Amino acid sequence: MKDKHFPDDLLAALQKSSILRIRAGSGAHRFIGIWFVIVEGRILVRSWSIKPEGWYRTFVKEPRGAIQLGKSEIPVRAKPIRPERLRSAVDRAYLAKYNTKGAIKYAKDLASPKSRATTLELVPLSEPQP
Repeated sequence: MKDKHFPDDLLAALQKSSILRIRAGSGAHRFIGIWFVIVEGRILVRSWSIKPEGWYRTFVKEPRGAIQLGKSEIPVRAKPIRPERLRSAVDRAYLAKYNTKGAIKYAKDLASPKSRATTLELVPLSEPQP
C-alpha cells in the first residue's frame, strides 16, 4: 500500500517554520519542538539525542504520534528511511536550513552517522483537517 502524503498547503505552511511540534506515541505526552526538513515533499526528522525515554525511541516502539500546526493536531505514523540517496538529501537539507552561526554545529551533528541512522519520515494517518 502506498503511503499517503501531506497536502501541499500544509507542507508550505511548515516550510516557513524552523520547528516542528511533535508528540511521539499514543500516551498523554506533551508536544515538543524539534528540527525537521522537507525533502521531495516528505517531512523528515532526525534525533541527535537518542535517549531511552526520548521521542525517537518512542516512535521506534510505537510509530504513531501527531504533529501540531497552529491549533490543529494531525495524526502521523513514523517510518524509518533507509535509502542512502534520501539520507544524503536530508543531510543537505538540514545543513541548508539550519545554517546560522549558532545552529550549524548542530546541523552538522544531524548529518553524522549516529543521527543519520535515526532518520524517520512522518506520514499522515488520515487526511489532515484544515
